[in-house]
Amino acid sequence: MKKGSITVFLALILSLLLSLVCTSIESVRMAAARTQILSGLDIGLYSLFGQYDREFLKEYDLFFLNGSGSSGTLNLAAVYDDMESYMKPVLKQNSQKLSIVQGGLSGYRLATDEDGEVFYRQAVSYMKDTLGSQGVQKLIQKFQEKKERVEEAEKAGTQAEENKYLESYDSEMDAAAQNSQEAEQQEESGNLESGDTDISSGEDLSDGKPEEKVENPIPVLKAVRNMSLLDLVVPAEKGISENRVSKSELLSGRNLEKGMEMPEPVKTDGSYASSLLFQQYLMDKLGCYTSPAPGGLKYQTEYLLCGKTSDRENLKSVARRLLLVREGVNAAFLIADPAKRAQMHGLALAIASAFLIPPAAVVIEAALLFCWSFGESILDLRELFHGGKVPLIKNSGNWQLSLDNLAHILEGLDSQRKSDENGMSYEEYLQILLLSQSKRNKLQRGMDMVECCIRNTTGQKEFRLDHCIEAIEASVDVRANRKKTFTVTKQFSYV
Repeated sequence: MKKGSITVFLALILSLLLSLVCTSIESVRMAAARTQILSGLDIGLYSLFGQYDREFLKEYDLFFLNGSGSSGTLNLAAVYDDMESYMKPVLKQNSQKLSIVQGGLSGYRLATDEDGEVFYRQAVSYMKDTLGSQGVQKLIQKFQEKKERVEEAEKAGTQAEENKYLESYDSEMDAAAQNSQEAEQQEESGNLESGDTDISSGEDLSDGKPEEKVENPIPVLKAVRNMSLLDLVVPAEKGISENRVSKSELLSGRNLEKGMEMPEPVKTDGSYASSLLFQQYLMDKLGCYTSPAPGGLKYQTEYLLCGKTSDRENLKSVARRLLLVREGVNAAFLIADPAKRAQMHGLALAIASAFLIPPAAVVIEAALLFCWSFGESILDLRELFHGGKVPLIKNSGNWQLSLDNLAHILEGLDSQRKSDENGMSYEEYLQILLLSQSKRNKLQRGMDMVECCIRNTTGQKEFRLDHCIEAIEASVDVRANRKKTFTVTKQFSYV
């Protein structure tokens, strides 16, 4: 009886131990299956994002997965199928008998999501890695002071244009001519009444010409101002690009695809340092007049500033803004320099006396200052467009145009201009002007140019930035050993 009791007891204990062992084995198998599924999803996502757009990376140093390929249509089903095809070899390993039941993308971000913040964030991250913290600080110090000076100069140039000095000058000259005509008519009437018919010796001032020969440069500069600004400042041998784009072809001119919200939203970066880094990124990657882009609009940085759909219009607008800046700078120097003020005052008095309108000397002097600063500005712009450098602040040593040569400015445009090694280049002036542009404008127009350039230089005619995927969250249901189904979810992002 004792032996039988012990045998039954051991059998019960062994059955419990066997159940425990079997349960442990099954638990280990399920854990191994789950680990294998997670590894399969990891490898699937890594392999999928390893198919980033090579041309995008080569040209712009950014990582994005083209979700449309060459079809021109965002195909998320094909993206998921690619990921699943990379998972299956991993799931077939060992003897777990793993099979995918279903799956899909539960979230994804596109380059243009959050008004382009996804694109912006990756570009800024690239610049931080490239320049480092010290490079960022140097960038800030480099442009802050110059930005304030350029803004003040452009404001002064705009005010000078609005003051209409030449219109005031014209009014005085018209009044002088009218008075001369009236005086001549009265003299003729007096001669007729006295019977004196010899009037051949009378001075003819009806056309406003002075008695004494004084070289007045103002009419010449008025004629120059009516000429095409681009014809005055752009080298004829280099020419101007006539490339155009249709607004509907640009990213900013169409309705964009939207991503699917992910658990971690994109945070908006509004810091000044990031704004500078993004602008520097655009300057490094996009073309301008002195270094044209290979496809689409050639003057892409000018497009960032002006947003027009043709190279000529963008260049014209930039030249106009540069002219205002230079007019403000040059007028400030003329006002502050006693020697040049004395020259203008003397010439203004001579012109006023010759036209018999001494009280108009103040108006004439103001017009002379405006014309002289305009003439000097034309030489400045011509130097910039020829690839030279022009100082932000003028002094007597780097001033180019004399008052005597002002009336003959068209005769020596290239002989009078000169470059200053301590000055700023055309590209640097563009950078300063860009600082006043809003983040939204720079970001949207920058993406316009990136998309346009990739289309025209890589052969990807259907390329769209709003089809470029930056992050994905994938969810997959996998059955293990025909018994249990596991649901796994993972995210992957380039940033």
